Amino acid sequence: MFNNIKEVQDFIKKKEVKYIDFKMIDLKGRWKHLSIPAENFKDSIMTDGIGFDGSNYGYADVKNSDMVFVPDLSTAVIDPFVEETTLTMIGDVYVIREPHNIPFDQYPRNIAKSALNYLKETGIGDEMIIGPEYEFHVFDSISRKVGSHESFYKITSAESYQSASDEYSLGFHNRYNGGYHCDIPNDETYNLRNEICRNLKLFGVDVKYHHHEVGGSGQLEIEVELGDLMKLADDTLTAKYVIRNTAVINGYTATLMPKPIYGEAGNGMHVHMLIRKDGINVFYGDEYAGLSQTALYFIGGLLKHVRALCAFTNPSTNSYKRLLPGFEAPVTVGYALANRSSVIRIPGYAKNSDKKRFELRSPDATCNPYLAYSAILMAGLDGVVNKIDPKDHNWGPFDFNLYDLSDEEKKHLEHLPKTLDEALDELEKDNEFLKVNGVFPESLINNWIATLRKEARKVRNIPNPVEFDLYYDL
Repeated sequence: MFNNIKEVQDFIKKKEVKYIDFKMIDLKGRWKHLSIPAENFKDSIMTDGIGFDGSNYGYADVKNSDMVFVPDLSTAVIDPFVEETTLTMIGDVYVIREPHNIPFDQYPRNIAKSALNYLKETGIGDEMIIGPEYEFHVFDSISRKVGSHESFYKITSAESYQSASDEYSLGFHNRYNGGYHCDIPNDETYNLRNEICRNLKLFGVDVKYHHHEVGGSGQLEIEVELGDLMKLADDTLTAKYVIRNTAVINGYTATLMPKPIYGEAGNGMHVHMLIRKDGINVFYGDEYAGLSQTALYFIGGLLKHVRALCAFTNPSTNSYKRLLPGFEAPVTVGYALANRSSVIRIPGYAKNSDKKRFELRSPDATCNPYLAYSAILMAGLDGVVNKIDPKDHNWGPFDFNLYDLSDEEKKHLEHLPKTLDEALDELEKDNEFLKVNGVFPESLINNWIATLRKEARKVRNIPNPVEFDLYYDL
């Protein structure tokens, strides 16, 4: 970790670094990048930045799309995936203004900083600590086509039961939804996961553990250690980058899509969370499941706004193919201890005062992590500020399996949106909590809704192969 540009310049000379790579973030949460020769990494970069045209990054129109990128030196690492020795780093974006450049208020990292500043201003805490779980699939190949006369996708996975009839099958395949913690040779990607974890360590990402997940067709999970919201948002994009690139150089393809395989478990990104103040976990207490009243109010805020939150935590049409009963995905608005069927689960094993927490189980990795984590924080803070107790709203605690309820019983409960359009409808009605203290600009919220509506409309307007199966002969 570097503290100043002189340390970086000394490192460049010592390690014979050839290029400096800068990674920027577009609206949806994809990394973009540009590179400069290492000898051009001058002191002025930390004041003047690197200029670029931000008009292609998906943000709402600004008066002047000329922007500057200023690197965050603490994020600099050697990239193991490129041939020339390259130092890569994330950073922040400013809009060019006179006499001084100003932070671009729609830039995801700047929004996360604003949310964390608001946390401190409330006096509730000074650190938001989170821990995402990354679920993903690794396949042998993926092909796809979307056209006017032909549409298809085809996935191959040697460890899937679907491959048992292949001519060159070795006979070791996972049963339908039978992949959880499977061992080698059925667990074909064990060595790949080890390599992914080694590469994550190179980027400063601390892995807690990894294992094969329920889905028999190459579904995997890597869970990382708890950490500061900003670092973990950076690390989430790093994890996607490392997972995909490590897979590719080993001849695989990896995806964090929520539901790539019909009928099997989908990929979530459960987010564990707690708040600290002066180093003390303010979520630890003597209320339900060892939580504090502050934690319960935070849960209340999340549950009050969770349907609107889905527009940021589950921002793809594919997200709602995962949020279905029967696949360990939450569908009911509620909380409970050690209950995987509720939106908020309090892990029974997290009893230590430093680690007492809960997890939001609805998010998936199609989200922009800076926006999703910031929206989660703002919803929870709204609950604490306004003392929203979940017990007063029929949100639990639900200490039973919500999937086992009858249809009549389910009618009395609130549920997550069933489609992306429904989530966007909720966000349109419920977004004031995001705009408190100017954290989420209204222009970003409106642009986000418009962008995702366009995507949803595109998916909705294209005939689906299932429709041919259902209706072709009617």
